[in-house]
Amino acid sequence: MAIFVLCVASMIAAALAFVLVPLLRHRRAAVDGGVATRQRRALDEALAAGVIDAGEHARKLAALASTIPAPARPSRTAFIALLLVALLLPASALLLYRLVGTPQALDAANLAANDGQRAADMEQAIAALAARLKEQPDDAEGWALLARAYQATGRAQESLDAYRRAHAIAKDNAALTVEYAQALAVVAPGHRIDGEARSLLDGVLEADPANQRALWLVGISDFQAGHYDAAIARWNRLLPLLGPGEVADSVREQIALAQARRDGKEPPASPSAVTGSEAATTGSAAAPNGATSASAPKLTVQVSLDPKLADRLDPAATLFVFARAASGPPMPLAIQRLKASQLPLDVTLDESNGMLPNLKLSMFTQVVIGARVSKSGNAMPQSGDLQVLSAPTDVHRTEPVALVIDEVVP
Repeated sequence: MAIFVLCVASMIAAALAFVLVPLLRHRRAAVDGGVATRQRRALDEALAAGVIDAGEHARKLAALASTIPAPARPSRTAFIALLLVALLLPASALLLYRLVGTPQALDAANLAANDGQRAADMEQAIAALAARLKEQPDDAEGWALLARAYQATGRAQESLDAYRRAHAIAKDNAALTVEYAQALAVVAPGHRIDGEARSLLDGVLEADPANQRALWLVGISDFQAGHYDAAIARWNRLLPLLGPGEVADSVREQIALAQARRDGKEPPASPSAVTGSEAATTGSAAAPNGATSASAPKLTVQVSLDPKLADRLDPAATLFVFARAASGPPMPLAIQRLKASQLPLDVTLDESNGMLPNLKLSMFTQVVIGARVSKSGNAMPQSGDLQVLSAPTDVHRTEPVALVIDEVVP
């Protein structure tokens, strides 16, 4: 706030200098230059006509320079004009900022409200898109966009319904078919990739055996079913298609885990190895677009409720504990959905709690960790929700983060 005020003051001073200094200089020039210029011109003419010689010309010029009167004081009208400029310029700037600016944004207490406004804006955008699709129901890309928006806000069933509409219109779109299959797995019991989801993925691989995401997900499906040799074969087919890096490393770890399960051996000690149901619903399920690594973040969050809000807590309400980028997209990078009746509790947030495969905790250095009690069950904040947001926190922090839900969303 202080820095902002100093910057504003400096800019107003600079603006005043641009206006007042030329006016003052002009006034002084007008006073000083009038008589002296006429007398100097007369001396020059006398010298040219031979009336005076060069010596007398020089002496009289020197005398003229010493007798120039002091600048006249500005008239009362000029003084009032300058005073009005000096006062009205900064006053009008401040008034204009109050009218068209956002001075309340400087108040730290309003930062949480800004999150709610962004969420409201996103909800409005989703509603507008849904309304447009009612008028243009054959827009496959529009339905896919709506599905992704629902997915980003934690509305899995609505996301699946939108994907189903998109797929019905564009069944030959392989990328869309894979997304639809993954959406089916998200809502399936145990998040298993079987039935329709598996059939869809098999169809994609039949048409394009090198589809990376389909190879990964079918490998997960085989792993879930205990068909470890089949999973290993799928992932070995995927590896040559990947460049060096964390994605390929993650696939190798999954192969090692499948081999250990097949041989009845102790699984390798690797925190990035995912088990069957985990992989279908999280960013791990889309390893070809980014995978976890041995140094993947794992945040422990201790959540409690401030006693002053105890009478406003609905035990049947939904409790969301989440982490989002401190500077980046507003949607959560990791989120847990729980019951408000479980408070107080400890929660772990890691890459297995991701919502989107292309947004992971490990992609950011700092996150804001929050907890929100929602009566509506909507992951987006709404007026009346109870919440708390942490300060920006190192994504690789190992100490528990203590959160006390102590405010009401306006």
